[in-house]
Amino acid sequence: MYRSVLRQRSSPARLRGIFAAGAAALLLVGVASAPAAAETPSSPGMVNPDFYDPPAELPRTDGALVRTEPLPLAVSLPSIGGKRLPGTATRLMYKTTDSNGEPAAVTGAYIEPAAPWRGGGERPLVALAPGTMGQGDQCAASMGLERPIALSDDSVSVGYEDIAIYRLLTRGVGVVVTDYVGLGTTDRLHTYVNRVDGGHALLDAVRAARSLPGTSITAESPVGLYGYSQGGGASGAAVEMQPAYAPDVRLAGAYVGAPPADLVEVIEGIDGSALAGALGWSLNGFLQAEPDLRLIAEEYLNDAGASALEDLSTMCVGDGIFGHGFARSSTWTSTGQTLGGIVQTEPRIREVLDEQRLGTEKPSTAVRVATGAQDDIVPHAQVQRLAADWCARGAEVTYVPIQLPDLGEGLLTNHLAPLLTDQDQAISWLIDRLAGEPASTNCASASGQA
Repeated sequence: MYRSVLRQRSSPARLRGIFAAGAAALLLVGVASAPAAAETPSSPGMVNPDFYDPPAELPRTDGALVRTEPLPLAVSLPSIGGKRLPGTATRLMYKTTDSNGEPAAVTGAYIEPAAPWRGGGERPLVALAPGTMGQGDQCAASMGLERPIALSDDSVSVGYEDIAIYRLLTRGVGVVVTDYVGLGTTDRLHTYVNRVDGGHALLDAVRAARSLPGTSITAESPVGLYGYSQGGGASGAAVEMQPAYAPDVRLAGAYVGAPPADLVEVIEGIDGSALAGALGWSLNGFLQAEPDLRLIAEEYLNDAGASALEDLSTMCVGDGIFGHGFARSSTWTSTGQTLGGIVQTEPRIREVLDEQRLGTEKPSTAVRVATGAQDDIVPHAQVQRLAADWCARGAEVTYVPIQLPDLGEGLLTNHLAPLLTDQDQAISWLIDRLAGEPASTNCASASGQA
């Protein structure tokens, strides 16, 4: 089930072309708005698939490098000083610990910027947690740096996080990107929105980047975290887990954008939406990490549901939208219940999802929690509650409800638009933290008292 060959699907090629064109426009707008110019070469390097096969034995230390290789950036330009703009990239494989306490290999990338850091002190490092990429290994964000748009008969993959990455690089910040547990690596399925796996992978990416030879990142480099949507959840998890899991990682600030802080509520927002396929990615990941849930799944899933989970296990976000967008989870169950309804009637499932909830620990650094006020996919209310929960624990919280018009219920637009409209402010806020400037808090706003 988890590694079946990609199958031909009925999504019209014309729709794929429209999606690719739109994605290309999105990337071009984002790159054009960055301070440095760049051009896309006609023949970027091809991904080395062997790199993503983990060895049988992994190092004992979390964050230890397993292997590296040069990574050709699709958008790159030589400069007068001999360095390539926006920087030099290295593909990484490193060791982390998964939610079951077992070693896991994770891939990613580090980019050494060509631009100088002008904030004083050591060059800082930002660990970027990607938003939803899908569950197929070909969807990994490190591959998106090499091939921002990958389009075939079976898959549509878009490296939309490249926009934020390039903006950070032009500010002189080193960037390390994690692919998460199981995304890219061929040994297991991606554990989508798993709080522990995401937080650990992000923190260990920092350790991996610091151990790379020949970079300007040092043990004294201040570290920032950046993530939106799935990435916001990983960033939020990391700031809660850092004191116990990675006390050696010196966090200066974290951007936690549109995080799925309460998966019980997020299930309701996603069900029937353009991103309905994310329900399958979540189920696949939790069925792998929590084997005792499989008997419950077998009790409820009908043939259509089982087929959808298998199909989605090899899909990227683009083909997930085409293949399963606007699906109702009630069509996947033998009882006609929605997944949200099953969660309410099955205590074990509710227990697993409750363990994923953010807001139970005080963040170890200043956080900027931002969310679209109209977001109906990753509902705004549960993000505001996360900010309030952190405030109640004494955290330094900057809460930003992004005010935009309602762009259409269930279409994903209310969730995606704030990603770009707030990105410049989010990066500027994080740069200020990396430069040592103190953060202000507005907890009264998060608690609804402003």
